[in-house]
Amino acid sequence: MNQQAAVPSNAAPKTPAYAWAILFALYMATLSATLTLSKIMPVSTIIQKAFSVDMVIAGDLMSVFSIMGFVLAIPAGFILKRFGIKMTGLISVGAVVIGSVIGALADTVAILFVGRFIEGVGMGLIMVAAPFAISVWFPLHNRALPTGLWATSVGIGNIVMFLTASNMAVKYGWQAVWWAGAGFAAISFILFAILFRMPKPEEMEAAPAPPSDEKPPSLIKGMANVSFWMVAVAFGVYNLVVMAMISFLPQFLEEERGYSLTYENGALMNAGFVVAFIMAISVLSAPGGGYISDRLGKRKIMVLIPYILMTLTFLFPFTVTGWMIPLYMIVFGLVGGPIAPVLLAAVPEVAKKTQYIGIGMGVAALGQNLGIYLGTSQFPRIQAAADSWAVAGYWMIPICLIGIIATLFIKVR
Repeated sequence: MNQQAAVPSNAAPKTPAYAWAILFALYMATLSATLTLSKIMPVSTIIQKAFSVDMVIAGDLMSVFSIMGFVLAIPAGFILKRFGIKMTGLISVGAVVIGSVIGALADTVAILFVGRFIEGVGMGLIMVAAPFAISVWFPLHNRALPTGLWATSVGIGNIVMFLTASNMAVKYGWQAVWWAGAGFAAISFILFAILFRMPKPEEMEAAPAPPSDEKPPSLIKGMANVSFWMVAVAFGVYNLVVMAMISFLPQFLEEERGYSLTYENGALMNAGFVVAFIMAISVLSAPGGGYISDRLGKRKIMVLIPYILMTLTFLFPFTVTGWMIPLYMIVFGLVGGPIAPVLLAAVPEVAKKTQYIGIGMGVAALGQNLGIYLGTSQFPRIQAAADSWAVAGYWMIPICLIGIIATLFIKVR
């Protein structure tokens, strides 16, 4: 797909005004998936009691969501080419609606797993389609900021669930959380169907569709780009450690620090409310990191510095007490926020040809979903084997080092 406008060499292409409406549609579609992803975390202990399962099974309910994400990650590029961004987005949000309804009606943990699996199809597709759509609508020099804004949908989805899900589940039953997610996804489906379109020729100064004689991108050549895989490793490790933390910190605070699932003891003693600080600060630091990266004209340094600082924070998550607990959440969100949007903004820049961007996004999504799967499935097993929350946290440090090393090998400015 030809995404570059034919502009004079001394003039940068302008961002079409409608691009921001597109960003809104993409944001809502992605938010419906991230709300669905994160709804297990704040109600984990409620689900465990309702279905008589332990923390390991609760972790598996999180991880099964990401299976279709890494299965579809590479084929998603071809799905985009075959069906287009709009249809792929609609399939994505539709899967979230269907999976959430199945989950809400589940009377066994097996049916709940089925619903989570289908919801994961939606997440897997939208996480490839949305960044690719941004690369179509926004010119290269202005791409990191909208990517950063879009990336906040993950944080916002987590924030909403952490602030409301446990309280809702206690008052109305855990099924209410699933029905609320299905309703929001249905609204997002309608908005996406109405708002999304491809750029008009005058908006991009070149038709976005490829010429009829253009050969389709070679999967083998596209996947041979080492930088794509380094981005995937760095992005995967980031998702592994972040999802491990936010998935199980609420249960740790409830069981080990005496925090509540409701607000009866005040907001600062509500486990979900305090963990939400991580995402709330990330919502600010993510686009901020993208903006700074655009202004400096550098990507790698804006990943390396936050990555190193985030690694150091894993010395403390399960040892801090009192007022240091919310402080830790704030620091973690501040240093970790810029990593994801800047890594994703680097994908189009390391693609050797424009038509390989979709493949690069697919490889990045593969890393992302594999990271989510490993983080949510293996962290509770590490914690159970060590019989120590602190030791499980320390294990995140060498894992982070893998992401840092991968970042060093990305051939980007």
